[in-house]
This record gives sequence, C-alpha cells and structure tokens, in this order.
Amino acid sequence: MKDYFTKLYRYNAWANHRVLDSLVRQAVADEKILTLMGHILAAEMIWLNRIMGLPPPGLDLWAAATTAELAERAAKSERQWHDFIGQLEDFDRDVSYTNQKNEHYTNPIIWILAHVVNHSSYHRGQIALRLREQGWEAVNTDLTTYERLVGV
Repeated sequence: MKDYFTKLYRYNAWANHRVLDSLVRQAVADEKILTLMGHILAAEMIWLNRIMGLPPPGLDLWAAATTAELAERAAKSERQWHDFIGQLEDFDRDVSYTNQKNEHYTNPIIWILAHVVNHSSYHRGQIALRLREQGWEAVNTDLTTYERLVGV
C-alpha cells in the first residue's frame, strides 16, 4: 500500500510541476488558470493538515497566485506529502475533520489519499482545456504518460 501511494503522489507532484513549468514557459497570466492551479495546491495542503490533525493552513481555496508562489506551494506540498506517506502505517485509519462549510465528516485515510490525487487530476484537466481555449499549449499529465516517461 505504501509503495502504491508513494508512486501515486510522485506522479501527482510530477503532473503539478509539469503544468507549472508549462505556465511559466508560456508566460500564462490568465487569472482563471492561476486560480485553478492555486486551488489544487491549497486543497492538497488542506487535506494533508486534516489527516495530520493540524489546523487549516490558512490558504484561500480559490485565490489566484503568481507562478512563483504556486511553484513554492507545489514544492512544499510534494515534500510534505512524501514525508507523510513515508511514515504512514495505517492506511485504513479513520480521520474526522470539519470542512470549509463547518460540516463534520469521517473518512478512512486511504480514501482521502485517493481523493486528493483524483481532485488534482480533475482540475489539471480544467487547466488543460482553458489553455487550449486561450490558444496555449496544454501538457499531457496522464498517469500512463508519467509511467512511460518516468517509469518509477
């Protein structure tokens, strides 16, 4: 289980960095695109803090940020998720938390881990669509592409 999620979160970090590199290379300043990328990274950190029993990280879930700020958040998210998964032993442990609407839930960590990567993939797809609509190049961030290119 640990190996699977380690690989899945390496993929997630790779995909985030691939999108960010594309945004920087093309000098994308579209507020909606930057907001979507910021949302991905804020959600990743919010979920990690929930799992770890920490207070929310104080990130606005829907705020635009510069590509430099996004790159810094992506690096922090990657590092912290890697460390967390590396020390995680009980993937079936339930986590109770309160969401942004002050609603209380309990979910097993394994489902939260899957949700976070799925959520990030969903919004990276929205970014790709928006890039194409605006005439920019969208990068492929598919899991199979990661496997073919990185193979880890």
